[in-house]
Amino acid sequence: MELRIVIIGAGEVGFNLAKSLSRENHDITVVDIDPQKCSRVKNNLDSHVIEGDGASQRLLETIDMKSVDYLLALTRIDEVNLVCSRISKKMGAKHVICRLRNTEYMHKNAIITPEQFGIKYVTYPEKAAQIEIEHLVRRSSTVEVQEFNDGNILMVGINLESSSPLIGRTILSVINSNPFCRHKSVLINRNDDFFIPNNEDVYRKNDHVYFIGRKEDIDDIQKMAGKPSFDVKNVMILGSGKIGRLLAKSLQTDYNVKIIEKNKEKAKAYSPKLADTLMLIGDGLDIEFLESENISEVDCFIAATQNEQTNILASLLAKHYGAKQVILHITTTNYLKSVRRIGADAIVSKNISAVNEVLNVIRSNEDNVEIHRFDDVGVEAIDVIVDENSFYLKNQMQIEDIPSNFTVAAIIRNGQVKIPNTMTEIKFNDELLIFAKPEDALEAENLFVAR
Repeated sequence: MELRIVIIGAGEVGFNLAKSLSRENHDITVVDIDPQKCSRVKNNLDSHVIEGDGASQRLLETIDMKSVDYLLALTRIDEVNLVCSRISKKMGAKHVICRLRNTEYMHKNAIITPEQFGIKYVTYPEKAAQIEIEHLVRRSSTVEVQEFNDGNILMVGINLESSSPLIGRTILSVINSNPFCRHKSVLINRNDDFFIPNNEDVYRKNDHVYFIGRKEDIDDIQKMAGKPSFDVKNVMILGSGKIGRLLAKSLQTDYNVKIIEKNKEKAKAYSPKLADTLMLIGDGLDIEFLESENISEVDCFIAATQNEQTNILASLLAKHYGAKQVILHITTTNYLKSVRRIGADAIVSKNISAVNEVLNVIRSNEDNVEIHRFDDVGVEAIDVIVDENSFYLKNQMQIEDIPSNFTVAAIIRNGQVKIPNTMTEIKFNDELLIFAKPEDALEAENLFVAR
């Protein structure tokens, strides 16, 4: 179904959302006050572009808001987003989604709340990045962790190093030889080529494999892949920005946490608010400083400054000098493919997190099918309920009849999670977690949902 969507703000989040939504043939209008950002949209995307202030009533009146299905307020300035949201909702926009940086609006005692501005959903990019990084810290040796079904199902990304016992074996042989470690390989990144594997595919060295399993089975899956989790004690965070502070506040009760901050004023201002975190004033690119702080004994190094180049270089240094796990935060998608190859164990982007979050809200609301889109890897996780009049059941299909371009990763039946094999029966009212490329998502839905 074609939607009319207005995006206020053409930064990384707004641009990448417009890019994803325009692929689905929606009517997209992008508004930004910066001429260069407007030119970027004009030159790269099939979208209407309006140059101007997104919080201006006069400008917003030039848009027929009553015909707008979604107004996405995504600038970097909270106040602009709130004002824009309020005006747009008053003018008739059906749904308003807003990006905010200040997490004070989440507090239960907040005097001003997003609901007062007519906002349907709020995305907090820094908070989303903090949660994603924290998952990686708490489940070491993985390079990505995603939760489904309220955390009962996990997807973990694992790099297959030369010592992995999976290398040279087919997916089916690994499944058959590990009957008590139920798992599903749903996606493989091989030299930046992402594909959904079948049972005859062979694991190779340096494959980045995404495994699905029940929460209680993930430790065994990591061991099976040759990457068992290790005990994390010492955590070092580079940068006391929003992400760094959120992480320190959340981790400091369970780990020995240090923050490295170059700016003395910032360090002195934030240190009292993080009583159980050691605030160090220093340069994270200074090798002597890192060695003096025993970088070789750090279990997890997190590069989370607001400077992308600093984070990349610091990650390389930390890995070279012995940090067990290195997590790198990037702000743009420009370096995504390159940094996957340079040695960081995991890469997180607050902007990609925000883009995926907003896409999931729009798709779930419109299709009544829950969609988790991982736009940086070009795959969707689709959550569907099997209809008794579905093509699959009406034609008495078996699980082995499902097309190879998508895969059923998990089945939830009566509250119990099952990881399917070739003998598993799919029944009416089963909840399925399916992985598919975006172009195959509708085919996957139509197999199980009556239209």
